[in-house]
Amino acid sequence: MNTEQLVERLITFAEAGNQQKIQLESGLIIQGWVMEITDEALLISSGYSDKVGKDQWITHQDLITAELFYWDNQNDTWAVFHLND
Repeated sequence: MNTEQLVERLITFAEAGNQQKIQLESGLIIQGWVMEITDEALLISSGYSDKVGKDQWITHQDLITAELFYWDNQNDTWAVFHLND
């Protein structure tokens, strides 16, 4: 998958639900909202306000090996998102 295709899939991921969850290969889980997608990384905001919120960049390389989920409002559950679909 080239960079342009990956960015398109990440945009689809960002639009798939009203919230996203990313579990990195290291086991770290980041839950929040996708704020920006570039050719190198994705920015996710995991907080509800400036005092609690944390923005974190995740590289494409880390995303390729991560497990991605989005909140499925119809079923009130986390749904798996596959980058390669």
